[in-house]
Amino acid sequence: MSLRQFEYALAVAEEGSVTAAAELLHVAQPSVSQQIRGLERELGVELFTRTPTGLVPTVVGRAFLREAEAAVSAARRARATARAGADELVGELVVAVQMGFGTRQLPGALGALRRRFPKLEVTVFEEPSSAELERLCRRGVLGLALMAACERSPADAHHLGDEEFVVVVGAGHRQLAADRVELRELDGEPWVRFDRDSALDGVLLNVLRENGLAPVTAARASQTATAVRWAAHGLGVTLVPASAVPHGHEHLVRPVLPAVSQPVIAVLQAGAGPAETALLELLRKETWSGSDFPSPVS
Repeated sequence: MSLRQFEYALAVAEEGSVTAAAELLHVAQPSVSQQIRGLERELGVELFTRTPTGLVPTVVGRAFLREAEAAVSAARRARATARAGADELVGELVVAVQMGFGTRQLPGALGALRRRFPKLEVTVFEEPSSAELERLCRRGVLGLALMAACERSPADAHHLGDEEFVVVVGAGHRQLAADRVELRELDGEPWVRFDRDSALDGVLLNVLRENGLAPVTAARASQTATAVRWAAHGLGVTLVPASAVPHGHEHLVRPVLPAVSQPVIAVLQAGAGPAETALLELLRKETWSGSDFPSPVS
């Protein structure tokens, strides 16, 4: 078996067909087919089954692909470490961020990283579920994960700062006259919440319960920007990290009493390379605490 075969199998699983995988990899279709057949012969198992919608990994194939993904990621990090020099860093860095956290800070850090190392390939994806993020961390497919601290956070996690949570209300809402919104004043308000398994919905639900508020749900959103926009249009109020408020909605945002915040941590994979280390240092330089929104007009 070879890393090339692993990469071909992962591409077929991602694209659902040999043709699309070949286009993604910029190779001829027969080459992909040949590598997959050779891999299946060597393993003595069938990795994919053909369905009306394309090629789908078998049960054995899914188990194999999990390990193949970890192996390919490890090989890329090893190449990046070996080729890293004083003025050059190449290879691939895979970053995952928990939805809603580091929305303002991560782009700045990544931009500085790319300007410093223009040959470095960076892949970033947003994950709403803390459980899924932890699973990805355990699998070793991430170079760095940015997430809210929790009871299961690794002991060697790096604390970057705290995300302050703010409430977003609709235009003309009575609470816009306040510098800070007391949570008890929101009793009876409908809430724009998040997907049930997301970390953000967990924070919102805990905050409401701790303050004796019943969570009247008006809607559920999958993205923080969507929740803010729905709240701005009066569908309900919502609670989001201050850095996640999209531009143009700052005037509808207020901090809350009692204050709500979440520690934000960076989790690096064991044996992290120079790319992960460089990004961590850049994230440390970002401003994490506090919100900066206009006060109400007298």
